[in-house]
Amino acid sequence: MTEIAGRLKLVCERVRVAAEKAGREPEDVSIVAVSKNVDIHSIAEAVHGGVSILGENRVQEARTKFSQLGNEIEGNKISWHLVGHLQRNKVRHALEIFDLIHSLDSWKLACEIEKVSERLDIVTECLLEIDITGKDTRIGVEPENALALARDISTLSRVRLRGVMSIAPLVEDPSQARPYFRLTRQTCERINDAGLFHPGKIHLSMGMTNDFETAIEEGATIIRIGTGIFGSRRRKAVL
Repeated sequence: MTEIAGRLKLVCERVRVAAEKAGREPEDVSIVAVSKNVDIHSIAEAVHGGVSILGENRVQEARTKFSQLGNEIEGNKISWHLVGHLQRNKVRHALEIFDLIHSLDSWKLACEIEKVSERLDIVTECLLEIDITGKDTRIGVEPENALALARDISTLSRVRLRGVMSIAPLVEDPSQARPYFRLTRQTCERINDAGLFHPGKIHLSMGMTNDFETAIEEGATIIRIGTGIFGSRRRKAVL
């Protein structure tokens, strides 16, 4: 077994334990393997080990990888998610690659996605990024403004809002992230109660390598794991 396959197996086991502790089915939690600065050979190794969703932070890096890998590696289907910030001038390139945008955070960005989606004759699935830290440096919509933004987005015909995403601050003890995940879930529930999500499964994208078990206990349906699968990455990937 390769190192990447071994790490992935360990992550899956930790997901199982956390889900069962919370009285949930492990299959309810999807793992997005965050492949920022990961070379295509390591990505292929992860896919061979069972990864089916790749998460990228930067559109340009994703374009390079997508041009070489596409949506299938050695017969294994893969889905691409954008987990990093999306600039409006990169929307067209993003929509040509990603099946789910985790980082919709403004009305202006929503309108640009709507415009490009209409031009491409597609419907784009998105998550609303919530700023749960209360810090001005974070990207995302404030929890108290999320419902109004979701209501506006729900009027668009080419943008499907399927849930929310958040990034908790780094903490020494994963349990310290619990209030942030709980706030994310509560914000998601308010939007759902208002009937503003597209019909179907509601996604709650939260939790990363250092805190995903706590996120699962608080209801995460998508966790974003980079280091936990690919190991430490200090340099740019050689593609």
